[in-house]
Amino acid sequence: MKPKANIKLALTDFERANLRKQKVKISEILNYALDEFEVILGTTSERAKEIYALAEFQAVPSIGVKFAEDLVFLGYFSLNELKDKSPAKLTDEYEQKKGYWIDPCVEDQFRLAVNFAKTNDATKKWWDFTEQRKKYRLENGYPANRPKKEWHETSEYKRTDKKGSR
Repeated sequence: MKPKANIKLALTDFERANLRKQKVKISEILNYALDEFEVILGTTSERAKEIYALAEFQAVPSIGVKFAEDLVFLGYFSLNELKDKSPAKLTDEYEQKKGYWIDPCVEDQFRLAVNFAKTNDATKKWWDFTEQRKKYRLENGYPANRPKKEWHETSEYKRTDKKGSR
């Protein structure tokens, strides 16, 4: 996977110092095996796994830190784990876990992530999956137990840029 220059990670000062000491740039993290990265970062395997996952997810074109965090929130730590997933089911699972409907473009990002995990096609962006999502939801709808509250009614949304962007 081609490194992305603008990967954003919430690293501690200690972790940043260790990267500097080892002369490893954030854009180079994915060049290392996870166990090597753990040693370089000087942290627990769980923390290294989370940071590595955030970097890997952000390496997908048009996926930023917020959506990378959403994937980790759902318990995914590699693109490989997404290969056989249904984007619609990931969306439904995410909404259940959050307790509210999400902005529909987030489902497009799930579709992008799954597609990238399967194909490694770096030419697609999340908005390339909008029509696919609309067609799927028109034909299949949403689960009966979908949360009633919408994303723009939440305090989380009101703290962001009001566009609901992820």
